[in-house]
Amino acid sequence: MKFAVIGGTGLIGSQVVNNLKAAGHEAVPASPSTGVDIISGTGLDEATAGADVVVNLANSPTFDEASLAFFRTSMDNLLAASQKAGVGHFVILSIVGVDQVPELDYYRAKALQEELLATGPIPYSIVRATQFMEFMDATMSWTADGETVRLPATPIQPIAAKDVAAAVTDVAQGPPLRGIRDIAGPEVFSLDELGRITLAAKGDNRTVVTDPTAGMFGEVKGDVLTDTGADLAPTRYADWLAAS
Repeated sequence: MKFAVIGGTGLIGSQVVNNLKAAGHEAVPASPSTGVDIISGTGLDEATAGADVVVNLANSPTFDEASLAFFRTSMDNLLAASQKAGVGHFVILSIVGVDQVPELDYYRAKALQEELLATGPIPYSIVRATQFMEFMDATMSWTADGETVRLPATPIQPIAAKDVAAAVTDVAQGPPLRGIRDIAGPEVFSLDELGRITLAAKGDNRTVVTDPTAGMFGEVKGDVLTDTGADLAPTRYADWLAAS
């Protein structure tokens, strides 16, 4: 089969492309570096031509209100190009609990992306993942101040990017789900606890201060970003830290 992987040069996309090629498929990455602009539509007809499956892993450049316009415009353009090309399966990567946090602009934008896909003209699959292990350093940097890092005690269930890519690859090769598959890491932590574990593993002497208002995840109310009933990935956080 031929796969057009939008965002195919990014963290998840590059691994999905490699996984699909290893499985014997034709996988073509599409991104600004390959001449494809999903906002203007430049290069989309060429990127989707002959594709059996489109895997959309492109992400908004911002997490603010502008992300709503990004996902609306990009999905409108991608669905139109995919329908024109006769694509039979359209896959996106979303977030566990995305429809439970309307306070966050970015989560509302991803929920909008899901809605546009589900009500669109092409058979679809949505893969929802929990928070990536690879994003922990960035999450801490948002609220780092001198010798302290402020983090809320929000429950999260971190998953390794390679496990996300494997799940997306698996779904993309199968028939359209016409629904959602949830994937998650094997362990649940509070975010402040995970910060302490991460700093200790790196020999970083900064102190994690529990602050329920700190950062983007301070807006999250309750335990909505975990799902112990999801398909659980194999990589444990301590093993990922040791390997990285």
